[in-house]
Amino acid sequence: MAISLDRLTAFQHKAVNLRNDRMEIIAGNLANANTPGYKARDIDFKAAMQSATYGQSHHMSRTNEKHLQGSSNILPNEVKFRETTQPDTGDGNNVEVQLERNTFLENGLRYQASLQFLDGKFKGFKKALSGGQGG
Repeated sequence: MAISLDRLTAFQHKAVNLRNDRMEIIAGNLANANTPGYKARDIDFKAAMQSATYGQSHHMSRTNEKHLQGSSNILPNEVKFRETTQPDTGDGNNVEVQLERNTFLENGLRYQASLQFLDGKFKGFKKALSGGQGG
């Protein structure tokens, strides 16, 4: 019976990539905390993970040949504006710095946990390949 490395790690690999994308979005929110009119964004991780799990393609398209080639694990419709709980500051910016910091930290911890889970999968796979000898 053949063992597929992709099947073994696909879910956690996608989770790590989505968590990385989410960290970039949150970092952008923090960087724009004082930008007038900036609206905080976030992704629905559960929805993004479901669409990634079901094999939908998430590649950005280049609109100019000078743009860098890139890819993302989230679809544009999965990025949402964050609902604000603070009163309007008058400049239209709704970034709540403490909320963003806490969300960033929580996402970072989950990112680390996903990496550790992936590491455990690889160690188990290595052990299975070596016939249970060593580690």
